[in-house]
Amino acid sequence: MPLSSFAVPLSLIFIAALTTPLQAQDTTKIDLVEHATTDAVVDIGASGDSAGDILTFANDIFDGQDAHKVGSDNGWCVRVVAGKSWECFWTVSLTDGQITVEGPFLDAGDSVLAVTGGTGKYSDVSGEMALHARDDKGSAYDFKYTLNK
Repeated sequence: MPLSSFAVPLSLIFIAALTTPLQAQDTTKIDLVEHATTDAVVDIGASGDSAGDILTFANDIFDGQDAHKVGSDNGWCVRVVAGKSWECFWTVSLTDGQITVEGPFLDAGDSVLAVTGGTGKYSDVSGEMALHARDDKGSAYDFKYTLNK
């Protein structure tokens, strides 16, 4: 059978694949507040704020209204650009599982980090977390998760 006889059926399969709607993902929104009480910077290399410094933390996590403690977080960041940005990785532990994120933490303005996985209820999630400082002191942060499953 000549190859040209396959051209029409293959082209129809290709068109069908491109026009078939993707399965809708379930999206969950979770709003949390971190109380940044344990942040510690280890000064590595040049004295003062410099690339390579390490920020560690293990803080309490509260519900979106900042009324009830619902978990904790643990993580670290490496200073990438002094006075501007860190590259971070951390885990938020809640009663029904953990959510991990990684990405930039900016000194000024909001940041968006990738959700890289989780455990328990969050074992198959992906998505992002928007990070917003609640004050100029950096003592509390909004964590706004958009999770896809």
